[in-house]
Amino acid sequence: MRVMVTGAAGFIGSALSERLLARGDEVLGYDNLNAYYDPTLKEARRARLTPHPGFRFVRAGLEDRTALEAAFADFRPQRVVNLAAQAGVRYSLENPHAYIDSNIVGFTNILEACRHGGVEHLVYASSSSVYGANRKLPFSVQDPVDHPVSLYAATKKANELMAHTYSHLFQLPTTGLRFFTVYGPWGRPDMALFLFTRRILAGEPIDVFNHGRHTRDFTYVDDIVEGVMRTLDRVPGADAAFDPLQPTPASSSAPYRVYNIGNHQPVELSHYIEVIERCVGRKAEKRLLPLQPGDVPDTYADVTELARDTGYAPATSVEDGVARFVAWYRDYYGV
Repeated sequence: MRVMVTGAAGFIGSALSERLLARGDEVLGYDNLNAYYDPTLKEARRARLTPHPGFRFVRAGLEDRTALEAAFADFRPQRVVNLAAQAGVRYSLENPHAYIDSNIVGFTNILEACRHGGVEHLVYASSSSVYGANRKLPFSVQDPVDHPVSLYAATKKANELMAHTYSHLFQLPTTGLRFFTVYGPWGRPDMALFLFTRRILAGEPIDVFNHGRHTRDFTYVDDIVEGVMRTLDRVPGADAAFDPLQPTPASSSAPYRVYNIGNHQPVELSHYIEVIERCVGRKAEKRLLPLQPGDVPDTYADVTELARDTGYAPATSVEDGVARFVAWYRDYYGV
């Protein structure tokens, strides 16, 4: 297939592009390589894809409608995976306009381009952050998600609503994936595993929010990519069991689905840090801090629907995943 991957120089996007190319798909990577975190890491991810004859790349943002429309017209993608977004919960408190530009305006441009380009299936990144103030665990796609606690989360909930509208009005098949704390080699420098590993190796203290008591459903990148590919290959139709008198947020009478994609096994942050310490071979100096504004105490993915529909079965333990990341980090940075 011809698959367009936005955010192709990003953590998940580069890993997904590699897998798609390996199975014989043509891939158009689309990314603005912005400076939210170290662009040289993004360039290095892209450089691993560039030699492949099935890979093309466009450097532009989602909010650049002219560039996006030109990319669609030239490549004519059959399917699209939209992973490009302004990420990060805490940064949304400092720079809210970046989230509106990329995650709202940019996603509108994606929907319009898919609609007019006759795209067979749009898969897009949502986030576990949409569960916001919900405290019932595990988080289920059957639960209402009407209480976001960060602007980032609000934009992701908005993406799900916008996608449903296009699925309903224009019969554009869409699938939203609520990612749960993805980690692994080539990961994002603004996330805990990268920050903790770098600082522990450098002998610097680490900031441990909520005194290390909160839990996260840490999900290894290879498991995530496997789930994305299985979802991409399964174009949703109308849910014959959908009841408008008792509607579920997870499906619709339109060709629309939303899934959780996580490890289904939450880990306390304090244990996660212990695993990193063992892999690094050094104890961390910890600065214990309260929960940050916009963060949630716990995440835990119920992946029942994704497993039922695609056979998704995450297989990587935190111990194995962290060890692989630390090995990659030492090699990449020569530590």
